[in-house]
Amino acid sequence: MPKSPVGPAALELGVDRSSPVPLYYQLAQQLEAAIEEGRLAPGGLLGNEIELAARLGLSRPTVRQAIQSLVDKGLMVRRRGVGTQVVHSTVRRPAGLSSLYDDLEAAGRNPSTTVLHCAPRPATAAVADALGVTEGAEVQYIERIRYADGEPLALLRNHLPAGLLDLSGERPAATGLYRMMRGAGITLHSARQSVGARLATAEEADRLGESEGAALLTMERTTFDDTGRAVEHGSHLYRASRYALDFQLLVR
Repeated sequence: MPKSPVGPAALELGVDRSSPVPLYYQLAQQLEAAIEEGRLAPGGLLGNEIELAARLGLSRPTVRQAIQSLVDKGLMVRRRGVGTQVVHSTVRRPAGLSSLYDDLEAAGRNPSTTVLHCAPRPATAAVADALGVTEGAEVQYIERIRYADGEPLALLRNHLPAGLLDLSGERPAATGLYRMMRGAGITLHSARQSVGARLATAEEADRLGESEGAALLTMERTTFDDTGRAVEHGSHLYRASRYALDFQLLVR
């Protein structure tokens, strides 16, 4: 369970001057941990740099460098006339066959969705290959923006075999596709996934609340049911400033 949010003055901060780790980095790591654990609440003000520097016995440039590193990561933002403000922590998602909607809900991040497009369309060569259909065959297409706590997090584009799900009405905006599939009696079994990165186009940046050219994580996933049938092919974009994938690696 995350600890209750507190103000910066109540945080137990300190630096080890005998450590080879730079002082600014030690401070930045402690502040980042407080944000990730919920001890520094989104929307909270960090406070005066001079006071923080005096409290820790650090120079003001050292404190400013620590804060700037968190601004660069998207964990804090400097607002003219307001000061340095904490923003929502990065969504850290375990790598596995799960729905972003379900993961956000489980993390208490209040997921919501805007459906941009939802209509049949002919399968491109890549989509046809992924879903095991003929190129040009009709497939279901849905494009959505997924939000966490009201902030845009991901642009989701999915192709499904024709007739697999009823995507009419409000349900696609109210829940995740995997939950809809399970509700329709589809047993999800496995997926083939690749992760990459690229820069945001002007349109993508506008939809995700980023600057044009901002870093985005990309994810291509084809999901199969327990009969081996491909039931979904997704092409997703995530804000690198707000989203990370966690992997558990085992020695073989």
